[in-house]
Parts: sequence; C-alpha cells; structure tokens
Amino acid sequence: MAPRYQDEDDWEYEAPRKKSSSGGKKKSSGKKAPAKSASGKKKVSAKVKAKKKRKRILLFMGEIVVLAVMLLVLWVLTRTEKVGHLEIQDEEIVVNESVSEEQLEVMKGYRNVALFGVDSTTGALTKNTRSDSIMIASINLDTKEIRLVSVYRDTFMNLGNDKYNKCNGAYAAGGPKQAISMLNANLDMNIKDFVTIGFAGLIDTIDALGGIPLDITNEEIHYLNDYQYCIAEDLKRQYTPVSNAGMQVVDGMQATGYCRIRYTKGDDFKRAERQRNVLKAIMDKSKEASVTQLVEIANDVFDEVYTSFGLTEITELLGEASQYRVVADDGFPTADQRWTGNIGSPGDCIVPNNLADNVSWLHEFLFDESGYVPSNEVQGYSEYITSATSKYKPKGVN
Repeated sequence: MAPRYQDEDDWEYEAPRKKSSSGGKKKSSGKKAPAKSASGKKKVSAKVKAKKKRKRILLFMGEIVVLAVMLLVLWVLTRTEKVGHLEIQDEEIVVNESVSEEQLEVMKGYRNVALFGVDSTTGALTKNTRSDSIMIASINLDTKEIRLVSVYRDTFMNLGNDKYNKCNGAYAAGGPKQAISMLNANLDMNIKDFVTIGFAGLIDTIDALGGIPLDITNEEIHYLNDYQYCIAEDLKRQYTPVSNAGMQVVDGMQATGYCRIRYTKGDDFKRAERQRNVLKAIMDKSKEASVTQLVEIANDVFDEVYTSFGLTEITELLGEASQYRVVADDGFPTADQRWTGNIGSPGDCIVPNNLADNVSWLHEFLFDESGYVPSNEVQGYSEYITSATSKYKPKGVN
C-alpha cells in the first residue's frame, strides 16, 4: 500500500498482512506485536501524534501572530508614507558650530519648526519647487506660546551650501533639508522639524474646518479672484468669487487666493503678512474642533503634506491644539534693517542692511534674549552680503 503522509516526523505505512503457510489465518499468541513501518520503525502512537498535532497548532498560531505584526507594521509604514514623512538625521542639516553654549541652552526651551508653502498644484512637495512661503514657528515648551516669523522668500542669503541667492531657491535645490540648513546657517537657529504644504493641502484643510474668517479689502478682491481662477484651473476644481469687502468666512480656495496676493501696497511684505493671517486663523479655528475631528481632518489631508513629524507626534500635537496660541508675528529681515533692489543676476531681492544685526533682533523677538551676539559664521555671511550688494544699494539707504 502507498505511504500515507502526515508530517515530516510522522511517516506511517500500513504493512500488508502475511498469509500463513497453510493458507489459513495465523493463530494469535495472545499478545499484540508492535506495529512496524516498512523501514522497521515502530508505528507512532496516538499519544505521540496528539503531542505533535498540538505542536503544529502552536507553530501555526505563532505564524499567525507574526503575520499580524507584519501587517500592523506594514499599515503603519503605509500610513507614514501617506503623510510624506521624512526623517532627518542631525548630521544631514547645518547648525552653526560657533553658536554659544548659553544660546543653545536657551533654544532648548523652544521647539522651532520650519513651515514651507510651496508653489505647486501638482503635489511636488519634496524639492524642485520654490518655497512660496517660508515661516518659522517658535513654540515655548513651557507656556505653549508661539511666535511666527516670515522669512521673505526673496531675501539674499547663503543657501546653506556657500552659494548666495534668493533664499527660496534652497528648497528647489535640495528640498527641506537644504532649506532648513539655509535657515539655521543664516539665522543661528537649531531647526530640525518642518511641515511643507501645497495649494491642495491648504485648500482642503481650510474647507474641512468649515472656512476661516478674514478681513478682505476692496483693493484685494480683484487679485484674490484672479488667483482663485488660476488655482481652480490647475486643480480642476470649482471656485466661488468674493464679491464684498469686509470681515467674512472664506473657503479654502478663497483663502489660498488671498495668500498669493502681492500686487497691492506692501508688495511681498504684505503678502507674507497675509500668509501669517491665514495660519493664525487656521489655528484659532482648529481650537473649536474636537481632537477626533482634527484627527479625521489630518487623515484626509496627510497625503498632501510633507513633514518630519511622525504619526505619534502629530497625534500628540493635535491633542494639545487648544493649548497653543500665537502671541506675536513679524517678518525677516525687519522693516528698519533691510532694502530692496536689483542686485544683478539674482534679480530683485530683499537685502538685509546687516545680516548680523537682523539675527540679533530675531533672537530677541523669538527668545526674549537681548544683546544676542551672532556666531562667527553669521558674521562672515553678513560681511559677504554687504560686500556683494553694496554697489547696488540705493543712495540714501543706511
């Protein structure tokens, strides 16, 4: 008879019965002989088979557990990928080595986050797109107070690689790592975290919150609607024109059009202020939502965001949303320490009168640290900027 397979360790044969020489049945001796396999081995007992069966069940259960863990890990990884998560190692970004120990200790009490709004309707968030908006959110870890600073995108600075140009070129060249390095190098900062969002992400976030209140002026309506039209065409979406001035609740498309206005009085400085107004309005509106609603909104827009934050950190931050408040905001370089003009191949730029003086102001604004002395690196960048742009500086500008 053919072998009957049960397990690698449990091969059994049913041995054919032998006929007696007389042709009759063999007389029983009263004792049962142990069954043997074709190889001569004893037949496996029911007790042994039961034990092996339990072993197989346990192994199977173990495999199921391992599979479940693997699926869980895969789910987390795919969710993280959806977020557009980028883990940044310390050695991958620039932090000026000569920043004083005292200042490093001061900055430990704050979480400094770079916020990038990229000029993209196609979802290109990683690089090869200029950062239309650059902000630093400095969060006091004790008080939860936030100070916002817009770094004007056309500011002439070191791009973090000893090349000088408009600072928004850093993101296009090397994505968030280089853009963060640019901020740290020029401003004596210790930024390690970032959030990048494109048009679609901003629109969907605001719509999910039910819109935000903004005070629209008559001068802004025409430009706002023109930008809406362009964005709607690119994203293949509908839009609703703004028809009246005054305080009103605007939707995501309208708010994004508002963020892009740069042709009214104040030019790019006013545009950066509008961008801060939108961010503050989003933060205020988020306080009205429950943590569950915020998590749902985050899940909906995560594939339109690129960030260094992991899912656990994001969930924790959403859970604390009601505790945070923006107490001050401004722009860099500061109003009384900058000039604008065409400086040759980079074109029209915003130039700090003295980068080092602007950095001293910035540290006092963010960290209440008066009399800050910039690092040797910043002093060197400052001297280069002054030297490279002096011949373009308008007469009468100090």
